[in-house]
Amino acid sequence: MTVRVRFAPSPTGTLHIGSARTALFNWLYARHTRGTFILRIEDTDQQRSDPKFLDDILESLRWLGIQPDEGPIHQSRRLELYRAKADVLLKAGCARRQEGAVVMPIEPRVVSFQDVIHGRIDTDATLLKDIVLMKSDGTPTYNFACVVDDADMRVTHIIRGDDHIANTPKQILLYEALGAAPPLFAHIPLIVDEARARLSKRKGATSVLEFREAGFLAEGVVNFLTLMGWSPKDNREILDVQETIRLFDVKDVKKTAAQFNEEKLTWVNAHHIKRLAPERLLELLLPRLQAKGWVTAQTDRAWLLQLAKLFQSRLHTLAEIETLADFCFTEDFSYQPEAVEKHLRKNGTMKELSLLTARLASAPSFDAKTVETATRGLVAELGKPAGELIHPARVAITGREVSPGLFEVMALLGRDTTVRRLERAMRGLS
Repeated sequence: MTVRVRFAPSPTGTLHIGSARTALFNWLYARHTRGTFILRIEDTDQQRSDPKFLDDILESLRWLGIQPDEGPIHQSRRLELYRAKADVLLKAGCARRQEGAVVMPIEPRVVSFQDVIHGRIDTDATLLKDIVLMKSDGTPTYNFACVVDDADMRVTHIIRGDDHIANTPKQILLYEALGAAPPLFAHIPLIVDEARARLSKRKGATSVLEFREAGFLAEGVVNFLTLMGWSPKDNREILDVQETIRLFDVKDVKKTAAQFNEEKLTWVNAHHIKRLAPERLLELLLPRLQAKGWVTAQTDRAWLLQLAKLFQSRLHTLAEIETLADFCFTEDFSYQPEAVEKHLRKNGTMKELSLLTARLASAPSFDAKTVETATRGLVAELGKPAGELIHPARVAITGREVSPGLFEVMALLGRDTTVRRLERAMRGLS
């Protein structure tokens, strides 16, 4: 059997984390089984559907790398099919007209299905209301359009959130009435917040593109979403997409709810930033640096690449470059008061910085190795721990207590900027 799965969002809002995970699990399973991933747009509710939300959904999927094999297919363009199927059920006596709508009565019985994740689920059909197929305005209901489409598109597996379990018995009855074999169902647990409550927009279910704007990589978000409800058998947490495709099977998805944790997402994202080729990292950083007015077409590319390499291991998100590296682009950066108090106001510090400034100003070159040799040579002459010179110099040059390696920072900034900042710190504190 060739696997055919579908993701069927409604363009009534932006694509959020829960829906993105559903799309991802469908896409991964299709790729793992060499099957087909269908994108269907459930837009029969024209009053609530909005083209801007469709654009958001399509752009979010594109950014995540989730490309459909078929679609997007719009339900709003298939209304004649739903009406024709409703007529078939009317003629067969399975449905009746009621106040302008088409309704299928439900007979007492037990409806059973074997869920790939949850196992056997039985439902007493007497607890269900008669199923409305077509509304009085001539449009199909969700359950009817969904079943007609899944049967018509030969969907073999329906992978969706377990909030849809209640719909499944009704849909099975519709498959039977239409003479179609139901697909296999796999209902994945919902995502909850840290208090184990269902994730809401207020508590983290932000749209996928908001994560992009916040500086997360698509690779990091995909990796994190994959781990919300599934994990490889060797318990690795950092995976690329190809590894995940090779290992992923929907039957291995856990039954328990997955917890959204932005700290974990940030940690995963940091690992993927470290994996980037420096050239690609720079390309991702450039729009942010340009938006700040720090970079123009004339900015030296080699210097920017050096900067990207220098900060790569410290970035958790791309957005952090704006605060971590501001001192590399402007003299108008702030000094951390506690760092100034701790490292620059000690007795003798100004004299030692003066000696370092003279040593650096006369260094034969200004690469990181030469700068380190000059600095450590002075430390040896002073007979002090290296940190007693390096820490004050770092604060004077960067304004902060923590930065990438000081010698690499000084080499990046260059001799003139380094000396000027040391002199400025000495003037300001003397």
